[in-house]
Amino acid sequence: TMIRGVCDKNRLLDLVENFILFSESKEGLQKLVAKNHQLHGVNNAVEAVNNLKQNQGKLGVFWHTQGSGKSYSMVFFSQKVLRKLTGNWTFLIVTDRQELDGQIYKNFANCGVVTEEEKRIHAQSSDHLKELLREDHRFVFTLIQKFRIDKGETYPQLSDRSDIIVITDEAHRSQYDIFALNMRNALPNAAFIGFTGTPLMAGEELTRKVFGDYVSIYNFKQSVDDKATVPLYYENRIPELQLTNENLNEDMENLLEEAELDEAQERKLEREFAREYHLITREERLDKVAEDVVQHFTCRGQRGKGMFIAIDKLTAVRMYEKVQAHWQREIAHLKDELGLARTDLKRQRLLEQIAYMEETEMAVVVSQGQNELELFAEKGIDFKPHRSRLVKEDLAKQFKDADHPFRLVFVCAMWITGFDVPCCNTIYLDKPMRNHTLMQTIARANRVFKDKLNGLIVDYVGVFRNMQKALAIYGSASGDDIKEGECPVKVKAFLVEKLREKLTETENFLHRRGVSLTQLLAAKDFDYIALRDQAVEAILESEESKKSYTGLANWVKRIYKAILPDPAASEFGPKRAVIVNIAGSSAEFVGDLRFRQISKCVI
Repeated sequence: TMIRGVCDKNRLLDLVENFILFSESKEGLQKLVAKNHQLHGVNNAVEAVNNLKQNQGKLGVFWHTQGSGKSYSMVFFSQKVLRKLTGNWTFLIVTDRQELDGQIYKNFANCGVVTEEEKRIHAQSSDHLKELLREDHRFVFTLIQKFRIDKGETYPQLSDRSDIIVITDEAHRSQYDIFALNMRNALPNAAFIGFTGTPLMAGEELTRKVFGDYVSIYNFKQSVDDKATVPLYYENRIPELQLTNENLNEDMENLLEEAELDEAQERKLEREFAREYHLITREERLDKVAEDVVQHFTCRGQRGKGMFIAIDKLTAVRMYEKVQAHWQREIAHLKDELGLARTDLKRQRLLEQIAYMEETEMAVVVSQGQNELELFAEKGIDFKPHRSRLVKEDLAKQFKDADHPFRLVFVCAMWITGFDVPCCNTIYLDKPMRNHTLMQTIARANRVFKDKLNGLIVDYVGVFRNMQKALAIYGSASGDDIKEGECPVKVKAFLVEKLREKLTETENFLHRRGVSLTQLLAAKDFDYIALRDQAVEAILESEESKKSYTGLANWVKRIYKAILPDPAASEFGPKRAVIVNIAGSSAEFVGDLRFRQISKCVI
């Protein structure tokens, strides 16, 4: 009944034929159906392939924000081209991160799209890549760095085929300097399409030159509006320890934009930007930040997982050690409070908090470097236990598991791009960032997960100004500036206002049913119980009324939790407690009523 006209029938057939995948994973077989933005985006890209001569192989930039299924759009795209367009197509999938390279291959393999063994079609070296591109394979996977050549040489032509399509992930990072030229020399007649989670920004004209203009756009704001991702909120912490833009050297920001620093770059950062580096990493400041992280992480209402982003590997380990020390102090403090607790309720809450903290695990996740044990030892740090854990344990699997006690990770570059952890909802930023790296990092917290209301960006280094500049492009529908007030990442004060609105809406709902929230707040003991039971009776006047109130109470509860541990939440604590108590009592009342009805039937 929903299909009207030939056009809609064709769209349904297109969806059934080209936009359904079955993915095999450890959780079992999953059926994946493309969403609206994936279907339209992929069809635009396929049409670009159909017009290769007109666009001269520039298939465009496919900008779909992180968390919107970009990697599966690559699978849909390649499969539809193979299925619907005539030709002996070869797809070269290019990334610039080892973990992304493996992840994208696994997505293709899990969907049954890749049938050849990984080692056969996954470039193991520069020479192996040349060998693969001279052969005839349906898919080839490689890191962009394997297009390297010795200084002064020209990359050789490997194939003059025009039915090779190069798919690049994050098309604007390292690919389009000398490596872009090398790819063009190797495959002069190939077509290029760039898949990216962040838009093209000023100074990236070379990316447009390689790919052309946008072929599809699905931005941050659209994704949040569609509920494909959750909204992100920004929280400014201990501003007296934050850095102003004037303190940061632009050259330093350019260096950090690369995200992954090798040993030489880390030494350059410490040597050439000594003043700025010292401002960020001085002992007193890191100790204060660590103390605040413990207070914030343990007092959150939404207890998802957290990531701390440090400026470099050394600082990531130092922060891990400092947080661990403050963590143990807090446990000891809670145990002291437990001995003084006078009520069963307080004792129970303290016991739950102590148990949560004692079972929580943390880890440092950084890439391996040459002579790393010696370099850390020079700074007075034994890194061997950290590296041993990284080698022996599957930390990525543990962190992605919402039920695993590994809840807080310390990183500087690994896991901040292309690493999806839906249960992660808090990012602690203590590394100067901007542009793509900043956007990719904060998007670690935007995945949808159960009743997760939002992701939270906790800023210790003062990046919000850079965030606003980047989001002026990142959040727009066309790549142009968005209007004031439409920024898709808002300060946490917006959550406070949202809670105020929901409380007012709930209070009005009760008032229309003759229930005074003011009287309930003032009442005590048996008077309170009597008023509460009257409120429950009023709410249960109909099934519709009950559902409406339950929905409002759930919103109040979730938003309140999302605001914690902000002191602003204390203003709303009493009202929230009464509203939630009424909702819980109404559920108990209905359950008790049904029990009595069933008992009568049995008798």
